[in-house]
Amino acid sequence: MYKKQMTAQKFLCMAAIIVSAIFFLYTLGIMTDLYDSLYDTMRNPNDVTQTDVPGSILYYAMQAFNRRFLILSIVQILLGALLFLTNTHSRRRYYIGNFTATGLFVAGAIYNSVYAHVNIEDAKRQFVNNIDFAALKEHAEMWGTLYTESTFWFDAHYLVFGLLLLVSVLLVANAVWKVQLMKDEAALVEEGRRAAG
Repeated sequence: MYKKQMTAQKFLCMAAIIVSAIFFLYTLGIMTDLYDSLYDTMRNPNDVTQTDVPGSILYYAMQAFNRRFLILSIVQILLGALLFLTNTHSRRRYYIGNFTATGLFVAGAIYNSVYAHVNIEDAKRQFVNNIDFAALKEHAEMWGTLYTESTFWFDAHYLVFGLLLLVSVLLVANAVWKVQLMKDEAALVEEGRRAAG
């Protein structure tokens, strides 16, 4: 049973790094359509309220969020790396460092998922409700910029953070499985001692 559990924990630690990297890549991509479609609508960089498209200020409004979002994704990658630094991927027995690394990764995943969902859904609402799409289409045709009403980059957070939370749940399940195996092993050792004594 330990062999299956060890295989699972190696896979999960690798998956933690992979989904954290996907989170990082998502932070780089989330502003893509907004930049391509809204940035050029603001004609005066010194006064971003002067725009050809009402509501396009959303691009600037999301900058502070996106900077923090990027930092949080890097922290999540570091928390994934901590699983490897504490040998959580290869330890037969877990120690306090392994449980701590797992707990920190899971806590980071939960915080980042909630933070992302609240902010991205708010930005999506502003995009859908505040952008003058008729003016955006006119601007795009005149200047050859992107016209989109797509909310793909906003909606993609469900997949990204769904994966992050799934890996977190599996890491917790793996830790519980490990504890049970450690208890069973200790019970067998004790039973062997009693039989020998």
